[in-house]
Amino acid sequence: MKLAILDRDGVINHDSEHYIKSPEEWLALPGSLEAIARLSRAGWRVVVASNQSGLARGLFTMETLNAIHAKMRKEAAAAGGSIDAVFVCPHGPDEGCGCRKPEPGLFLDIGRRYDTDLRDVPVAGDSLRDLQAASAAGCSPWLVLTGNGRKTWDKGDLPAGTQVVEDLATAVDAWLQET
Repeated sequence: MKLAILDRDGVINHDSEHYIKSPEEWLALPGSLEAIARLSRAGWRVVVASNQSGLARGLFTMETLNAIHAKMRKEAAAAGGSIDAVFVCPHGPDEGCGCRKPEPGLFLDIGRRYDTDLRDVPVAGDSLRDLQAASAAGCSPWLVLTGNGRKTWDKGDLPAGTQVVEDLATAVDAWLQET
């Protein structure tokens, strides 16, 4: 089984410093849904791993978050793709949980649920914490320059082996060429 793990905000959809708080605010980045569709057509499982501290902050409810993810999945399906699962950390940054990126808990949970070794599973993220969590879980970190990606790139100090690409579509092109 081929598996790809994607961060949500800044990788699949536009990010906001004020959080994505409603389905109406969730807007796909150009080419991201088509990239997911290409992975799906090639037999890959696509999983989203996302910090969602807006839940802990009271900015939106689980019902609203589920509606946002339903829109994301529906739009991916309309493009011909499938998002197999969405794994979320609902905790705030000061709660000390093991699932909030940069901790690897979300990724380790994905590995257990899919009963798969995470070694070299590609992870696309736009922030340092995405890449650190991926690296800590043994995954292959890929920085996309969308969302916060350019700021992350400019700050440097990326985990060893991090690949840097323009966007999710470019990452997917590389992943599909490797198989």
